[in-house]
Amino acid sequence: MNAPLSDEATEAGAVAAYLQRHPSFLSEYPELAAQLTVPREQGAVASLAAWQLQQLREKNAELERRLAELTAIAADNERLMERVHALTVALLRANTLEVTTRTVMARLSEDFHTEQVRLLLFGNNADLPRSDWLRQVGGGAADLPELAELLQRHEPVSGRLSADKLALLFGDEAPAIRSAALMPLGDAGILAIGSHDPDRFQPGMGTLFLKMIAATVTAALARAHDLS
Repeated sequence: MNAPLSDEATEAGAVAAYLQRHPSFLSEYPELAAQLTVPREQGAVASLAAWQLQQLREKNAELERRLAELTAIAADNERLMERVHALTVALLRANTLEVTTRTVMARLSEDFHTEQVRLLLFGNNADLPRSDWLRQVGGGAADLPELAELLQRHEPVSGRLSADKLALLFGDEAPAIRSAALMPLGDAGILAIGSHDPDRFQPGMGTLFLKMIAATVTAALARAHDLS
């Protein structure tokens, strides 16, 4: 019956001896030190308790930092959602193709604070306004070989574009564009947003809101065609 106790005492002594020979052991395994129970009344080991407390404080600080980041992201997403909703409501009020295209331009420029917006529509329509932000592509996608890959993917893309693509989309304003987001609009065309900020649109950014905008504009253009 006494053997287990003797074994435990021997093992505890071995552990203590090992820790004496390897004083940096807990630094290499901080998760173990955080789980230890230290009697605070023994002054010699008070430094370990202080170290544990410091580790907990650092972990709490990191959690608070991450929570603040997530809160900020959530607030940004809420504002974006409100703007997408406002765009949708405004497009529901549009009853002609001209009003629809002007609404897209106005909302994206004002509510989303974008420097440049370009709408490339396939086909020819005499009712559409003549403007730098609107281009009619009579031959459809076939007339835009530079954007063939984008049109085949049917997915928004964002980041920095080559000079030829920027010139095709933004014309004289191309040299000032440092990043852009491109949204295919199905058979209707392409919506492009350009920014002077190289970090405004990045390759790794989420495309959820871009997809929502593209779907809303595509549906609004189809509806305007049906009403005309």
